[in-house]
Amino acid sequence: MIRPKFIADYIRHRISATVNSHKKSLFVHRLTKDIIRDFATKPVYPEVEQLRRHLLKDKRRIPVKDLGAGSHAGNGTTKKVSRMARHNLKPAKLAQLLYRLAEAFNPDTLVELGTCFGITTVYLAKAIPKGKVITIEGCPATAGMARETFRRAMISNVMLRNDNFDTALPGVFRENKADFVFIDGNHRKEATLSYFRLYLQQAHENSVMVFDDIYWSQGMKEAWAEIRNHEHVTVTIDLFWIGIVFFIKDHPKQNFFIRL
Repeated sequence: MIRPKFIADYIRHRISATVNSHKKSLFVHRLTKDIIRDFATKPVYPEVEQLRRHLLKDKRRIPVKDLGAGSHAGNGTTKKVSRMARHNLKPAKLAQLLYRLAEAFNPDTLVELGTCFGITTVYLAKAIPKGKVITIEGCPATAGMARETFRRAMISNVMLRNDNFDTALPGVFRENKADFVFIDGNHRKEATLSYFRLYLQQAHENSVMVFDDIYWSQGMKEAWAEIRNHEHVTVTIDLFWIGIVFFIKDHPKQNFFIRL
């Protein structure tokens, strides 16, 4: 069931996007025109969506270990793969947007927090074939399904770590200089802020951070507000479903609300 507060947040976002449209930023204008609203089909899209369809038909049940804030679809000891794929995988529209963002900024190293069954990971890996994707998934059975997805996709530039986010992420950042970070796990305020602060230690002018489900709960809304107001953040783009963060030197501090 869709929560009334969620609907109200969505309506307010639509209004803010209209009011916000007069703001001027050549960087954001180009990003919106060339990447965010580029809805043309890319050659990779049908290939990855075929992997999604395979998961949507998978009737196996797997034991689920949820280390984060849970799911609006509910939790259980075991879950059917097809149901998880339907409720938990990033919709094609958003996964393909992440593909375009990664392709445009072309990071050497991309870190994803929250692999699920690996559909978004495959999009990211195919966006940067010469780069490296490090993805972290806490649930062993879910990580196993992701590995099956990677084998079907025949990708070799993904390193999957099956570990608790809080345990794994500090080491990942110590050992790798990440240029692009996608946070899609443990949707709690303090956890989200902790991941943000941890990455700040190595963030640079060309860094990109993407936060999923920024309106998922009151705590996530508060975390997003604190992130966009942080002194080291210069530009944020609020797409309602995700929030994008930039650290561009000498760019005026601006927060944009944009409709997808």
